[in-house]
Amino acid sequence: MTTKLFHVSDVHFGAEDPAALTWFAERVAEEKPDAVIMTGDLTMRARPSEFEAGGRWLRSLDVPVTLEVGNHDLPYYWDPVRRLFMPYRRYGAAEKLIERPLEIPGVSIIPLKTTARAQLRLNWSKGRVGRDALDLALGQIADAPRGNLIFIAGHHPLIEGPTTGSGRTRGGARALAALADAGAHAVLSGHVHDPFDIPFDRDGWRVRLIGAGTLSRRLRKTPPSFNEIRVDGDRFETLLRTLSPRPVTPISAATNAGPTH
Repeated sequence: MTTKLFHVSDVHFGAEDPAALTWFAERVAEEKPDAVIMTGDLTMRARPSEFEAGGRWLRSLDVPVTLEVGNHDLPYYWDPVRRLFMPYRRYGAAEKLIERPLEIPGVSIIPLKTTARAQLRLNWSKGRVGRDALDLALGQIADAPRGNLIFIAGHHPLIEGPTTGSGRTRGGARALAALADAGAHAVLSGHVHDPFDIPFDRDGWRVRLIGAGTLSRRLRKTPPSFNEIRVDGDRFETLLRTLSPRPVTPISAATNAGPTH
């Protein structure tokens, strides 16, 4: 049996592309994926109206959804009280979807927080994986059904990929090594607004790093897009789906994950 997952990111309500959102919702309604994985930046400025619109849109998809927190989903620097002490108060309609683990037949989807309320650097938009967030994910991996593929979902790429944008995620390399050692098969992310699927090998174990594009107007090199991940047994392939004359493109550098020998 093939499992179909739609991986979408960086919708940026407040700077959204209505045509792209409608197109994605139509694909969900027609193709009925087993789940939608939204890897952050639901909003542009973390405004209540943006969360309300984004939450309505996610609920309208009528399939299981997990929503990770992106850097744009935290109150901005000019609102330090809310950013530091009440960062999630505005989520409203989307709150129940935040960092929600999902169990799909054969696949466990586990959230990993990569955002930070404050950092010891000027650019707080970049990623950070703290010890508590990593330990939580590792614990959920340990509790996952034996034999399941383990997909980690976070906003920032843990290490840099083949994209113009960067995550510069502090603690990302350490987290990726720990996730590989724990048996993760893929890490899904957003943030950079361009898609990729590349292998990361460590001590005989392969983890796939899969990045999604954007459905907002904030495009980089790729038209409005999302990833379709087709899982067949212990193998999975990423298909880039774009709102363009070339709507489906395989982008996986490999279809295997896990043991490399």
